[in-house]
Amino acid sequence: MLSRLPGTARRAALALTAGALAFTALPATAAERAPGSDPLARYHQQRLTWKSCVLGPDDPTGKELEQAGARCADVTVPLDYADPGGRTITVAISRIPATDTGRRVGPLLLNGGGPGGQTLGDPPWVRKAMKDVGARYDVVGVDPRFVGRSTPLDCRWPNGSAFRGAGEDRAGFERTAAFSKDLAERCRKNAGGVLPHINTRNTARDMDVIRAALGERRISYLGYSYGSYLGEVYATMFPGRTDRVVLDGVIDPERYGPRLLLGIERANRRALQGWASWAAARDTTYGLGGTRGEVLAAVEEVRRAANRSPLRLGDHRVDGHVMPIVAFNGLSQHNDTAYGEFAQGMRDMLRASRGQRVTPSPWLAGVLDFVLTGTDSHYGSVQTAILCGDGTAPRDPEVYWRDVQRTRAQDPLFAPVTHNINPCAFWDAPRERPTTVRDDLPALLVNATGDPRTGYVGAKAVRAMWPSSRLVTLHGADQHAVYGVYGVPCVDDAVNAYLATGRLPARDLDCAARPSR
Repeated sequence: MLSRLPGTARRAALALTAGALAFTALPATAAERAPGSDPLARYHQQRLTWKSCVLGPDDPTGKELEQAGARCADVTVPLDYADPGGRTITVAISRIPATDTGRRVGPLLLNGGGPGGQTLGDPPWVRKAMKDVGARYDVVGVDPRFVGRSTPLDCRWPNGSAFRGAGEDRAGFERTAAFSKDLAERCRKNAGGVLPHINTRNTARDMDVIRAALGERRISYLGYSYGSYLGEVYATMFPGRTDRVVLDGVIDPERYGPRLLLGIERANRRALQGWASWAAARDTTYGLGGTRGEVLAAVEEVRRAANRSPLRLGDHRVDGHVMPIVAFNGLSQHNDTAYGEFAQGMRDMLRASRGQRVTPSPWLAGVLDFVLTGTDSHYGSVQTAILCGDGTAPRDPEVYWRDVQRTRAQDPLFAPVTHNINPCAFWDAPRERPTTVRDDLPALLVNATGDPRTGYVGAKAVRAMWPSSRLVTLHGADQHAVYGVYGVPCVDDAVNAYLATGRLPARDLDCAARPSR
């Protein structure tokens, strides 16, 4: 949720080059014209043309897909499902076909979250995580509508993220309100004709067209983070068309919407504290302090300095609106590599806060490029369009200001981010009402207790709503996305056993985090 998970598609630069929206048209067919026929018949019956996934010599995602035996195709879908005879767009997919054809289960569609994240490049690492059972599935990566290699959308933002901290005072809040309004107006100007058609319900409809175009009656599904919500919506809109469903980093559908960050401050504070203990044990490397308290004091020093005057980090300036976003981006993966990258970035900001000239570390430079430049404008554009298209946000800026002021004292770092205004306050009303998710589904749910993006409370809520499901809990890790990412056999084996047999565990399972080093 609001972050790009590990994996090929997240490690590599986003492959899409911003450009004008491209639309195609399929010829009308006799089936389409026949009275009482399926209005989507021409989409359901389309023949897919499988081709190399490599776009050129500088395409690491395509090369990794090709090495894994994947092929790619474009699936044509209607822009507007209420007008299936009108304009069309394409949704890009990749597929590693099953090799154990005698025991083939069917396709496993993937969504890595975001919203707005690419998933087309994920089949190789997911196939590896599946071990032997992967041979029984067609592992299918999907770049959802307007994402990655699908028909593009770009609001031409000067930045890649709509999220900012509210700042220290009313003037700072007003700056973020103006920033959010400007982003909404840029989307209205540059992509207004398609914004009404960007939402989770249409993405779910696209998934069902993919199912039919693959010639399948049912699909299995693996969704991470926002992808868990997409899975909930698909299973609700198309009952009976799912086989084995795994939702990792589970979103409570009752809490999903334009302000879905609300309530995750506590988990992020805990994650920050856990990272601070890790960094304190490595003070000789990072110089942030020899105790957890000293490291947290260094973070607070950086926060206060950024609010007084922007920190100079290479070509970037990090002010009090951006510094909390950097910290937020540093907390989702509970491992030495991610912790070390964040510690290096915090060390850079600490040095800058003390007046030193600093060239940011690669991780920090990447975050600042994402947040402060238009390199990933398309990512932020689509992410925001989905959130704003899925539900209505409060229109009155005073609502957000009061929320920020009410929570600021308890959490001056994260609460001004999670409660702050965003472009959805200035967006046109959604075309459809949010989906009322079905009461029950036999799915396997996976969540870490310390997940700083999709809090554990969401997994417990969905488990209670779906008594036929089972919940695999990873205890003691501040980790977002577990299966195939964090690396504990207890979780991975449980998921693979379910994918192999279709039988859920007899009861909920508890798994322990890796021992600290």
